[in-house]
Amino acid sequence: MLIGSSLKMYFGRARTLEWTRAVAAICAEHPAVQGGVVEPFVIPTFPSIPEVVAIASDARMLVGAQDLHWEDSGAFTGEVSAPELAEHGVSLAEIGHAERRAMFGESDATVALKVAAALRNGIAPVLCIGETDEGAPAAAAAACIRQLEASLALAREADAIGRLVVAYEPVWAIGAPRPAGDDHIRAVASALREHLADDQLDAQVIYGGSAGPGLLPRIADSVDGMFLGRFVHDPAAFGTILDEALALRGAR
Repeated sequence: MLIGSSLKMYFGRARTLEWTRAVAAICAEHPAVQGGVVEPFVIPTFPSIPEVVAIASDARMLVGAQDLHWEDSGAFTGEVSAPELAEHGVSLAEIGHAERRAMFGESDATVALKVAAALRNGIAPVLCIGETDEGAPAAAAAACIRQLEASLALAREADAIGRLVVAYEPVWAIGAPRPAGDDHIRAVASALREHLADDQLDAQVIYGGSAGPGLLPRIADSVDGMFLGRFVHDPAAFGTILDEALALRGAR
C-alpha cells in the first residue's frame, strides 16, 4: 500500500525538514512500514529534495517531485528535468494536478509529455486525474478513464514500461472540508483498477482530495493507498494512518 503526502508550497525549508524528520522517525519504527505493508512517500518542493532524500532514505520513504519538464535537457529556464531529478534520488513525480491545470494551463497533451518523460527516466508518474464537477460515479469513472488514456497516449506509443501511480482526486473535493463520499471513491477507484488490471505498466490507484485519518478503513478494498494533503501536516496524523493500514492487514 502506497501512502504519502505532497507538501505543495505550504512549508519552507526548515519546516519541510522538521516534518520529514518527524514522519521518518515514525516510519523507521512503525511495523506497517518495516513489515512491508506500507510504502510511504513525501513530495516536497524542488529546493528541499536533496536534504529530504537524505532524511527519508533510512526510513524506507520514497521521495517525489511536484513537477518535471517533458524534455531531458535544453533551454527551458526555470524548469527541472527528469534526469536531474533521478540523479537526486527522486523516484516519483506528481504530474497533472488540478492546480497545475487551472493555474498554469496544463492540458492532457502536456501531461502526456511529462508522463512519458518520467517513465523513460525511471521515475514513476503520480498521475493526478479527476472529474471537475460532482456527479454520478459512473459518469465520473468514464471521465477519469478518458483523462487517464489521454495522459498515457505518448507512453503507450513508446511502449513504455515501469511503475505508474494513478492518483484519483476529484477536483471538487480538493481543498474541501471532507473527501468525496466513500461509495463514490470506491466506485471510481474500482473502475480505474479494473481498467488498468492487464496494463503493461505496473499500475496502482490511490485516492487524494481532502484525504486524512479515518478514511482508509472505509475505502481500502478499492484503492492501493492514499495521497494525503493538509490533514497530515501534523506528523502524528501520518502515524495514525499507518496504524489504520496495519490494522487492515491484521484483519485480512
